[in-house]
Amino acid sequence: MTVREVAVEAYRDALPALVASLVGGLLAGVVLGGMRAELRAVPGLLVLIPALLATRGNVYGSLGARIATALHQGLVEPRLSAADRRLGAAAAAAISNGLLASTFAAVVVFALLTTLDDPVAPLATLVGVALVAGVLSGVVLTVVVVTVVFAGYRRGRDPDTLVGPIVTTTGDVFGVLFLLVAVRLVLALGGGGGG
Repeated sequence: MTVREVAVEAYRDALPALVASLVGGLLAGVVLGGMRAELRAVPGLLVLIPALLATRGNVYGSLGARIATALHQGLVEPRLSAADRRLGAAAAAAISNGLLASTFAAVVVFALLTTLDDPVAPLATLVGVALVAGVLSGVVLTVVVVTVVFAGYRRGRDPDTLVGPIVTTTGDVFGVLFLLVAVRLVLALGGGGGG
């Protein structure tokens, strides 16, 4: 293959996912822009959001890369199977890592803002929001990552090319949407806000 052919193939594989990532990022921004009341109700949430979104990308991007590698090595088949414990273990580990990282981020934000004497919601509120959003987005991201990697592989696409933009897009859109749901749920259950 010539350099030109390799470049054309790379753009052909990556461009649709990158365009979807751009559109998804804009949608996430629209949702975030509509969260003014929630951001006021939970001081410190604005500081927590970038950490939570980055966590989604890192954890589930890693999951996608592991699945893609296992496909390339022939360790898993590109279909769901109850007998495939390796895939189930990888998904469970990703969700657990996501929840652990979300909790850690909430604790660090609380400690940092308390140290700086900035307004911050109670620790239980920040952790509750992080955990609820983490569970919801973790389930959706796991399903999306597995589906995209398997579908791309079956269609002859390199799943490594698809994972990054798809995880970023899905993580941003659903991450912000589920943060909104989590804030409303935690506040409705009496988690309180200001600090």
